Amino acid sequence: MNSKTPEAEGPLAGLRVIEMGSLIAGPFCGQILGDFGAEVIKLEDPGTGDPMRQWGRSLPKGLSPWWPVIGRNKKSVTVDLRKPEGQQIARDLIGKADVLVENFRPGAMEKWGLDYASLSASHPGLVMARVSGFGQTGPYAKRPGYGLIGEAMGGLRYVTGDPDRPPARAGISIGDSLTAMHAVMGITMALHARQRTGRGQVIDAALYESMLAVMENLVTEYDLTGYVRERSGSILPGIAPSNAYPVVGGEFILIGGNGDTVFARLCEAMGRAELAKDPRFVDHASRGTNQKELDALIADWTRGFELGPLLELLESHGVPSGRIYRAPDMLDDPQFKARDSIIETDHPVFGPIKMQNAFPKLSETPGRVRWPGPALGEHTDEVLAQVAGYDAEKIAGLRAAKIV
Repeated sequence: MNSKTPEAEGPLAGLRVIEMGSLIAGPFCGQILGDFGAEVIKLEDPGTGDPMRQWGRSLPKGLSPWWPVIGRNKKSVTVDLRKPEGQQIARDLIGKADVLVENFRPGAMEKWGLDYASLSASHPGLVMARVSGFGQTGPYAKRPGYGLIGEAMGGLRYVTGDPDRPPARAGISIGDSLTAMHAVMGITMALHARQRTGRGQVIDAALYESMLAVMENLVTEYDLTGYVRERSGSILPGIAPSNAYPVVGGEFILIGGNGDTVFARLCEAMGRAELAKDPRFVDHASRGTNQKELDALIADWTRGFELGPLLELLESHGVPSGRIYRAPDMLDDPQFKARDSIIETDHPVFGPIKMQNAFPKLSETPGRVRWPGPALGEHTDEVLAQVAGYDAEKIAGLRAAKIV
């Protein structure tokens, strides 16, 4: 199949990326790079492609709503990497690329002769991002490692949820996404270093370490004091007030008033200015010590309000507050609309579909969604001809042999 694609724009325009792997962590890395202009060529198995093409709670028109997002701005090339001819295709494409992203279990690339030592021998400027559960070294390296394991080992699962219940998970694959973001950071750092040295390098992004990186002072606090952070529901122990409080109709409002000056403004909004000078709540430490009592006072107050008027009151006093959004709320919100936080793009089967935009926003070279996730193998002929330099006869032969 052939498909003409829009011209790349953005800060990474002119950068060529080969994406190998599946599911979320590696492909989300490729999605981010593609959002900002990189030419991302995704290699997929000719039979099934990335499982993300089938994932999702529902499959409207038999297709996954997830694939148009995580596959966006990518070119799909089918190649059977289990066969020597397929491995040679991968080498030929990688040889014309700046970056290789892979998230196979450690050892797979070596088995196929696609390890960094072999690839960089003829392509010393290659930057290779390797995304895995436990990294490329250490006693756990070759274990299978999904995001939930990285979240657990990295510390997130233990502290997530209510204290009287088992550890909970976030409602998204946060471990995979954070690892992808760390891989993107590593790639951009390596490309910057390459400008000075002319040499590429390997980025080793592990799921558990990417989770560990955002766990704040969890390890240091234990090291210094012996304190093990526990599950605390919707609060952070010692940070008060910062919680979800009930309003009329069974909804909740989020209020963050833990700074001294912000707390004073919250007290004024409550008509209880004296609370800001109350010894129980006079400073950050005191409010943390008396967190439950303070939360109960605020909850008693918020229960008398409907959500809209309470938000207006708190905003007028400069108190950070907000609703807990679902997808319908995002689509209807004026802030989302003003910033084009959600965009609409055309899909060949679904028609117009909405999805999140490319973030963060750059003033001069912003990212954008050029097309949604492509059909399996949609760009195979185009890429093999234009990038690998194969002629039509060779491509036809590869198809006949079921290599692509």
